[in-house]
Amino acid sequence: MPYWTRGQAGRETPHDLFRVLYFGWLVAFTLKLLGSAWDVSWHFKWLRDDLAPPHLLNSAGTALALALTIIHGYTGYGVDKAALRLIQWGTGIFLVAVPLDLINHRVNGLDITSWSPSHIMLYLGTFFMIAGVVRGWFMGAPPGRERVVVLGAFLAFFLENVHFPEQHQEYGILSIGAWDNGAVYAEPILLQFAADQMGRPVDRTMMTGFALPVPDFLYPVYAVVVGVAVLVVARMLIGRFGGATLVAAAYVGVRTLIWPLLTYTGFPPSAVPFFLVVAGLLVDVAFLVRMPAVRALLGAAGATAGAYVALTAQNAVMGGVYDVLKGQEGLLGAPPPATSSAVWAGLGLLAGWLVVEWVASRRRPRPAGATSPVIAPVTP
Repeated sequence: MPYWTRGQAGRETPHDLFRVLYFGWLVAFTLKLLGSAWDVSWHFKWLRDDLAPPHLLNSAGTALALALTIIHGYTGYGVDKAALRLIQWGTGIFLVAVPLDLINHRVNGLDITSWSPSHIMLYLGTFFMIAGVVRGWFMGAPPGRERVVVLGAFLAFFLENVHFPEQHQEYGILSIGAWDNGAVYAEPILLQFAADQMGRPVDRTMMTGFALPVPDFLYPVYAVVVGVAVLVVARMLIGRFGGATLVAAAYVGVRTLIWPLLTYTGFPPSAVPFFLVVAGLLVDVAFLVRMPAVRALLGAAGATAGAYVALTAQNAVMGGVYDVLKGQEGLLGAPPPATSSAVWAGLGLLAGWLVVEWVASRRRPRPAGATSPVIAPVTP
C-alpha cells in the first residue's frame, strides 16, 4: 500500500512502518548525541566555528529529525495528536534557536556558558521533541522486549539532553585541574580570545571564568532536581524494577565509552557522572513503597543523599586514582559537590516527584501488556 498519503495523527499504522519511523528516530538522536558529546570537548580546545565537525554531525541528526517530523505530520502515521504536537513544537523551537544562537555568538563572542538563553532554547526544543517520541513509542509499540529496550533508549537520550549543560562543569573542573598542574588543553588562540573578551591576561582567574563560570551548587542541585526527576519518570514508564538504574547506566556507559575516544585523540577529557547510577538505583528501590506520597518523600531523601555521597566519593576516589597513576591531582574527579545545597536539591526533587505521582494518578500510563490502538496487526 502507498504510505505517502495525507492523514490525521492517530492513523492506523502498519507495524513495519512504525518500526522504521522510530528506528529512524534512534539514528537521529544517536547522531545528535555523538555530535553534542564531541561539541563540548571541541569548544574546550578550539575557537568556535559554525561549521565545526561536531556541529555538522549534530546537524545531520537534526536534518533526519526534521524529515521524520514532516513525515509524521503529513501522513499521521506512528503518532497520536499529543505526540505529534510535542514533536512539532520541539522541532520548531530547536530550528528557531539555531539562528538565534548564531546571532548570539556573533554579538557576544564565545558566549562561554552552556546556560545562555539561546543554548537553553536548543535544549528545550530537544526536550519536547524527545518527549513526543517517547509518548509515540510508549502508546504505539506492541508489548515485548523490543518495546521496553527502545523505550529505555529514548529515555536515556532524554536524560542526556537534560544533563547536557552540566558538561560545562564536568569539562571545566578537569581543565582547571590541568592548569594547576602545568598543562593546558585549550589552544592558545582560544585562551587569548577568551582573555580578550574578559579584559584580562591569560591567568587562573581567566581560566576559571572560562571553565567554571557558574556557581558550584548549580551542578549537584540541577543534577538531582532535573536529572533524578527524569529517572523517576523513566521508572514509572518502564514499569519494572531496575528501569531507572538501566537508563542512568546506559547514559553513563555511553559517556564512559566516548571518554577515551576523545581523550586519546587529543581532545580535553570530562568528568563522567557515575553518581547518576547510584541515584537511579535508589529511585528503583523507592518504588518498592506502594504509597505514592510516602514513596516520593522517602525516594527524594534517599536519592538526594545517595547522589551527594556518590558525587563526593567520586571526587575523592577518582582524583586519588589519577593521582597514583599520573601524579597529578584531581584530573579525574568531579565538580565540587557543594554539600550545603543538598537540602534545597532534595526539596526540589520532592516537589518534582510529587508532581509526577500526581500526574500518574490522574492519567495512569498504559500497562506494558496493553494493546496499542495505533498499530495495525502484523500480516504474514
